[in-house]
Amino acid sequence: MVARALLVAATVGTVLQLAMVLAGHRLPSLQAYYGPGGMLLSLLAGALYARMAAGGWGDVLLGGAVAGGLCALLGIALSHVLGDVPASLLALGSAASAAAGAAGAALVRALG
Repeated sequence: MVARALLVAATVGTVLQLAMVLAGHRLPSLQAYYGPGGMLLSLLAGALYARMAAGGWGDVLLGGAVAGGLCALLGIALSHVLGDVPASLLALGSAASAAAGAAGAALVRALG
């Protein structure tokens, strides 16, 4: 993995995830979009990683998955601390978001 690309992609994804969680905490009607919104943000984090990283498919997919899963884990953790989601969502949401991050990386690698 390319450390700088991972740091940038995970940071951007985390900032966006945290903004979504804080908005949803303030406006509970937005919480219905946590799942699809969070996965979309993880997909974008994975795509950003792939755009910045030079490497083979394996590196790009792994980096995209790590960026997508990490930013989701932090967002879900905040949401749990705020009382908006159960702790059980940490594992499932992070795994699904890691897959979305890998998908975003794959899209960029395939199209770019």
